[in-house]
Amino acid sequence: MSTKLDIFSDPICPWCYIGKSRLEAALEARPEHPFVIEWHPFMLNPSMPPEGMDRREYLEAKFGPPESVLKAYMPIQEAADADGLPLELSKISRTPATLDAHRLIHWAGLEGRQNAVVNALFRAYFTQGQDISEHMVLTEIAAKAGLDGAMVAQLLAGDNDKQDIRARDAEIRERGMQGVPGFIIGRKYVVSGAHPAEFWTQVIDDIAAASQ
Repeated sequence: MSTKLDIFSDPICPWCYIGKSRLEAALEARPEHPFVIEWHPFMLNPSMPPEGMDRREYLEAKFGPPESVLKAYMPIQEAADADGLPLELSKISRTPATLDAHRLIHWAGLEGRQNAVVNALFRAYFTQGQDISEHMVLTEIAAKAGLDGAMVAQLLAGDNDKQDIRARDAEIRERGMQGVPGFIIGRKYVVSGAHPAEFWTQVIDDIAAASQ
């Protein structure tokens, strides 16, 4: 019996990137897992202007002076290193708005390509330092994931689903989710944070035991 796993995430959230990697390690360890995964929007910076902003300015506005930024990001780098997850923060020069990236994830879901697109967005941002608000970058990601690149470019040029993404982001905040990654298991149980793979293998085992 399948179990829905709804994941709330932002492709510029480093803990979401780490949390996804840890979840996938558990899924590989339990290939018969019951999860049917769907990704949902949560914008870390819902008021970010479409052009984004300089990365250094963004970090200092959020965390303070450089030493405070370093303190905030040290646990992230350490966690990624411990998991063997590539993280090239020095390559990131801009913090992008992610509304269009979330639109792409939504469209990918309609085509059964969500996971591939989410993976590609994380890699583009965290390992290549690409600006994932740029339509050319998003179109290339879409095409490589098996979507119609020309159609995605046309959709990105318009306002399709912008209001839907904003509304879904606002709704989950109203329901109490304040940060990501966030997970809803079986439409009932809420889990927050980038839990280790062992946590997820235990969840899978518990679901399997309960279904017997």
